[in-house]
Amino acid sequence: MMPEHPTALTPGAPRGVTPWLVLVAALVFGMVVLGGVTRLTESGLSMTDWRPVTGWLPPMSETAWQAEFDQYRASPEYQQVNAGMSVEAFKTIFWFEYGHRLLGRIIGLAFFLPFMVFLATRRLGRPLTLRLTCLLALGALQGAVGWFMVKSGLVDRPSVSQYRLAMHLALAFLIYGALVWTILGLRNTPEYGPAEAGLARQRKIAAWLLALVSLTVISGAFVAGLDAGRYYNTFPLMGGSLIPADYQSGLPWWQNPFENIAAVQFHHRVLAILTVLAVLAFWLVNRGSKLTRHTRLTTQALAVMVLVQAGLGIVTLLNYVPVWLGALHQAGALVLFTFAMMVLCSLRQRHT
Repeated sequence: MMPEHPTALTPGAPRGVTPWLVLVAALVFGMVVLGGVTRLTESGLSMTDWRPVTGWLPPMSETAWQAEFDQYRASPEYQQVNAGMSVEAFKTIFWFEYGHRLLGRIIGLAFFLPFMVFLATRRLGRPLTLRLTCLLALGALQGAVGWFMVKSGLVDRPSVSQYRLAMHLALAFLIYGALVWTILGLRNTPEYGPAEAGLARQRKIAAWLLALVSLTVISGAFVAGLDAGRYYNTFPLMGGSLIPADYQSGLPWWQNPFENIAAVQFHHRVLAILTVLAVLAFWLVNRGSKLTRHTRLTTQALAVMVLVQAGLGIVTLLNYVPVWLGALHQAGALVLFTFAMMVLCSLRQRHT
């Protein structure tokens, strides 16, 4: 009897579907990293309006550039942070945000157009069609959430809300994760072999590992939203102690973990350390077990990547978050998340 996969949406991937989804997933990966660069260069508030249909082209004349710049000069960021900025300097930050939005539109077309072709040619089964329709809806929602985030920095404060930034990043990882999970589900091949002993327990632990990685990523969004990585630039101590002296800032207990810079960075550190320990423990316990070679290699890759990502985080912190290291750390989070999903998928339930 052929192995079954809980995410296998068709008996085999329709021709062309898997490469298409891999391309879209790669574009989403690039979109998340570019979003990090946009934030690190403080370019995200340079475009003060949202035209999802008509905003494909940048300003094409000096008059158009001046009009765009005049809109930016009315924003809190210009008035409180960049007062006196020239049009030429404005163009530098504008291009980062414009590129980010343009890539979002390209991803939308790269998903929508082939999807319509596959539907028209009846090459998708109903389960896969439903999943891809949900992905299309999530992509549209992400555009709205992105503008919802940007708007928070255009009213009074010259920065976006860390809550909305976390929402935007979480939805990006959800979309990317759904794409990767779908791709893995379409790989319904016999290479994985029959079920291993104790599979249910290992699968449950792998699911918790994925949840822990995801939680650590979201906590990182709060660090980014508050620029908390530019404080306490030592490791492992924070201000000379394991727990920073201003961990309690006088804020209400339900706000302190999300609005106090010391608490936000401390929690991210703790979650990152817990993730490292949990992943390494999972690898050590299972390296001598009778798992398939594919599962063992994937678990090993996850263990290596969690160390790389932790190292990137520490180096980024010690160097006061330069743009290239911050972007590399964000890319590392995506790679770690991918490996965690691959481990969970490789431990899928089977029936032989």
